Amino acid sequence: MAKSRKKVAKHNKTIRIRGLNLKLSTSGLLLSLTAVLAIVTIVLNYNHIFKKQDSSKINPVSIGTLTDYCQQKTTVTYSCYKKELTDLVNQKGPEYAMALLKQQYDKNNYVKTECHQLTHTVGRAAYDRYQNLADTYVHGDYFCASGYYHGASEEIIAKKGADYMTKDPEKICATFAQKERYMLNHYNCVHGIGHGLMEATDSDLFASLKICDKLADRWESDSCDSGVFMQNIMDVESPDETADHTSKYLRPDQPMYPCTAVDDRYKVGCYIIQSSYALTVLNYDFVKVFGLCAQAGPFYSTVCYGSIGRDASGYHNLDQQYTVDTCNLGQNYEAVVNCIEGAAKNIIYSYHSDKQAYEFCSAVKENYRFDCRKTVRDYYATF
Repeated sequence: MAKSRKKVAKHNKTIRIRGLNLKLSTSGLLLSLTAVLAIVTIVLNYNHIFKKQDSSKINPVSIGTLTDYCQQKTTVTYSCYKKELTDLVNQKGPEYAMALLKQQYDKNNYVKTECHQLTHTVGRAAYDRYQNLADTYVHGDYFCASGYYHGASEEIIAKKGADYMTKDPEKICATFAQKERYMLNHYNCVHGIGHGLMEATDSDLFASLKICDKLADRWESDSCDSGVFMQNIMDVESPDETADHTSKYLRPDQPMYPCTAVDDRYKVGCYIIQSSYALTVLNYDFVKVFGLCAQAGPFYSTVCYGSIGRDASGYHNLDQQYTVDTCNLGQNYEAVVNCIEGAAKNIIYSYHSDKQAYEFCSAVKENYRFDCRKTVRDYYATF
């Protein structure tokens, strides 16, 4: 197995963070060294290792056409899909639940819109079936941004409690840390823990972040943080109609809170996701959110612009032209290019392919194409 390398960009104006390439202005570069050293960028050199893990283990054709009973109902609900997918996992296995989502993805707008969260549900049910994370991952699928794997790790903490994490924090993801260190499954495992900690601590964001800190590896703790911040937003935006849909760590009148309140140690992990909440409370006024990102500071603003790119591609269901038009709303080159690169990476992450991302780059304005294509090439090669 090829070894991964840790690399920190010390002299370039491009700073690499998992999921983002940040184009910094000169003033932003002054802050970049400290920030990058803090978050530790991991660059993976041989994506053929990842390719061996790619996509479904079972051909959907061999499974056959599955009936989606939830689609037949007058009102489509998350509760219905949660039961339908869980039943499929229990009766036939998670491959069948994932096959159903794939079959419905382009037919059912609800499935397309809520796909990541629905795959979380499949992953949680799969862990309950196998009771072992490594075995659960063997039956997994990266469809819809790896939600299956996030859900599987989430379920461990949700079921066993935060104390299980604090007693032996390295144990949960040890299999992936030893065999696939800093690769996608390692990230997915630790990121999912962050989701689970929020459930186990009754959505206490600051307590969850402190537990993530118990991971000795800084890359792992940062990956865990990202799950915490994402779940904080999901607490409000979850499609589950039975959920509380409140968070004491989100403020409609301060859309960038808690990023404005957490220690600098956590700000990158927060700004990478916070635009999703800001867009919700500002009725998807992307211009306003670009403005809020600009106020985050020279370095964090670039992180935030990349987050807008992810949101733009997701909001438009990966539609290339709508995403391009949205990124063009940025107030300057730095805003637009980081938005474009964030969108390109989200496209790669969603499809586990660079084909659609290169097509996206062809649709952006000529002065952004080089940066876009370079991002696609570099990110896919190190994914």
